[in-house]
Amino acid sequence: MFARTTFAACLALGTLAAPAFAQEATPAPDAARVYFIGLEDGASVSSPLTLRFGLEGMGVAPAGTEREATGHHHVLIDRAPFGEAEGDEEAMGNGLPSDDNHRHFGGGQTQVTLDLEPGTHTLQLVLGDANHRPHDPVVASDQISVTVE
Repeated sequence: MFARTTFAACLALGTLAAPAFAQEATPAPDAARVYFIGLEDGASVSSPLTLRFGLEGMGVAPAGTEREATGHHHVLIDRAPFGEAEGDEEAMGNGLPSDDNHRHFGGGQTQVTLDLEPGTHTLQLVLGDANHRPHDPVVASDQISVTVE
């Protein structure tokens, strides 16, 4: 009876906690930045391509690690820059998807070797929190284009 009364009182007062999918974004230091090491926009490369991830102002920690000013890397491949694609707003609350265009490095990895088809590809890094959600403010690199020869 007490639990039901308490629930009803909280509901009436609007004080129930928000569900997990509506959590506030994890804060990031304003000066934090993520970038590709040794890879410039417009570069001609061969496949397989090794990408090395740089990070300043924060630390790298595996997914699931809830520690202030840390996160893990995600590489966005051949899609609109983060913030401009359908679903990016949802990713802020629920986490980045995992598919061919969104690669997760939840083990705390700081590099990957990718097999990319010949042609032009876009790449962007986005740092995710313990739950794969972008931080606030979002810590993302500029999107770059590379041509695989």
